[in-house]
Amino acid sequence: MIQIDALPAFSDNYIWLLQDTAKRRCAVVDPGDAGPVERWLAANPDWILSDILVTHHHNDHVGGVERLKQLTGAKVYGPANEQIPARDAALADGDEISVLGLAFQVIGVPGHTLGHIAFYSAQPATPLLFSGDTLFAAGCGRMFEGTAEQMHPSLQRLAALPAHTEVYCAHEYTLSNLRFAKAVEPQNPHVLQRFDEVTRLRADNRITLPSTIGLERLTNPFIRTTETSVKQKADEWKGHSNTTHVAVFAALRSWKDTF
Repeated sequence: MIQIDALPAFSDNYIWLLQDTAKRRCAVVDPGDAGPVERWLAANPDWILSDILVTHHHNDHVGGVERLKQLTGAKVYGPANEQIPARDAALADGDEISVLGLAFQVIGVPGHTLGHIAFYSAQPATPLLFSGDTLFAAGCGRMFEGTAEQMHPSLQRLAALPAHTEVYCAHEYTLSNLRFAKAVEPQNPHVLQRFDEVTRLRADNRITLPSTIGLERLTNPFIRTTETSVKQKADEWKGHSNTTHVAVFAALRSWKDTF
């Protein structure tokens, strides 16, 4: 039985903590800060940190890796095409790894960074996706290194996963993303309902994750580029017709960058 909890870091990051409650072993995803993980381990001294999973090289995702590696000897998995501190296993699209008894498929999702990867496990009753900064709840990451021609297919690959897949992204951006989703689809009842629910959660300082792939298909404009209403809004923003799904995505991303 794997339990997953969020360890908050910085202003809006989440370090995901996977726990094998039977064996008292755990793993973390994207520890940008070692502090929250160290404090959890100190409070749970009979637990062993065995694995560290990294989706991309940005410091708010890797800043704590070396410290945790030195402290625990955990095995560090990260993308092959990026510089990841203390990495033991360099992973590329299509690779498979086993962490805490779960089989994870590595999915290459360039766009936010060129070597960004996601970790997907179909093995539990509820499939799991650790999407880093590629797919957010109701949004997606900025394209700091990649292009729309890379990012759009990356998102479509993730959107094609089973609808009940739980999505564990790395930031608490859901409310601001839904404000944008409302601007794109002001009549979408799923967006409006989710906005109200997330507004209440954040008012109580509660986490809005995980999402699901099914919920993202209904509410995330960046994977709804085939919808006529979404294209129309993208066309309005650009002042001309966007003739491909990639162009619609690029228009939405440029709009969100200044929203």
